[in-house]
Amino acid sequence: MRPSPKVFVIVVTALLLAGGWLLAPSARAAAGDGSPRDPNIAFYGRWDTANPAAVVPHFAGAYFVTGFTGTRVALRQRAAIDLYYSIDGGADVYLRNVSGTVNLTPTALRAGNHTLRVSYRVVAGSYHGDAVFQGLALDGGATTIAAARPGKLVEFIGDSITVGTTSSKNALTAYGWLAGERLGAAHTQVAEGGACLVSAADGCTGMADRFLRGNTAAGSPLWDFSRYQADAVVINLGTNDVGHGVSTTTFQTVYTQLLRDIRARYPRAAILALQTFTKRYAAQTQAAVQAVGDRNTFFVATDGWVPAGGLSDNVHPNDAGHQAIAARLAPILAERMAAA
Repeated sequence: MRPSPKVFVIVVTALLLAGGWLLAPSARAAAGDGSPRDPNIAFYGRWDTANPAAVVPHFAGAYFVTGFTGTRVALRQRAAIDLYYSIDGGADVYLRNVSGTVNLTPTALRAGNHTLRVSYRVVAGSYHGDAVFQGLALDGGATTIAAARPGKLVEFIGDSITVGTTSSKNALTAYGWLAGERLGAAHTQVAEGGACLVSAADGCTGMADRFLRGNTAAGSPLWDFSRYQADAVVINLGTNDVGHGVSTTTFQTVYTQLLRDIRARYPRAAILALQTFTKRYAAQTQAAVQAVGDRNTFFVATDGWVPAGGLSDNVHPNDAGHQAIAARLAPILAERMAAA
């Protein structure tokens, strides 16, 4: 004999309470309930929130931060994903191929207030994880609480170097993430491995177009720039365009338009156009900066930023290389944001 629906609900609820996990239904979202639309959860980067019960990060390095009470916390994931999490500012822990209710506190925390940061492995290339966040599960009676939010936000636009490809923790050990952390700023990495500045005929993703969009897919919806305003934007593009037949003339024209598009979306941001570490299209990048004639847009020479032994191959920085780049970039960002 099958139990009635009412009995089934009572049994499931009792099991959840016995295990210490109870998440309020997303249909009744409220401050502190841990649902994806809980205002105490701060999302950094470009997140698709069209479905308020299941939100999805796009591009590299998107993350969320919240505070919470109680002694335990878990994620509710739709399907398998790799992710990093940090509790109370501790070292990031890497979990692979986890799904369902993902326990982030195998050892109970002390009672009191805590902070949580979660970043999913970027879904790109050969990796096809399911980065769909469906909320937090907390101790019975526990709630989320608002965590301190940084006063500044820096957006990094780039290719696999900005993604952090070949570094130990990918986006989390890339120069952009590291520079943001050094400054105590929020940060986003609008970047894709193998990307160009210019959308090439052979299929190379053009970040001049994708900067305007919510994700890396061609023709994807335009991003709603009212969702956040960057205080600084760092561009590192041009490393890959040479291999896709992009002429210097086209590169300079498209770069100039990208600078204008950024300024239109972020009126007060300091814009830093980095010379690529390979020095490809350096003259055209500098000329684009000069062409826009914007007092708060700068060309940044990067000669000597990557130390000997700082590359894992001929192009991509290793952890030491990213750390060295961040150390050079962070004070420039601090100076430019202070003057903006």
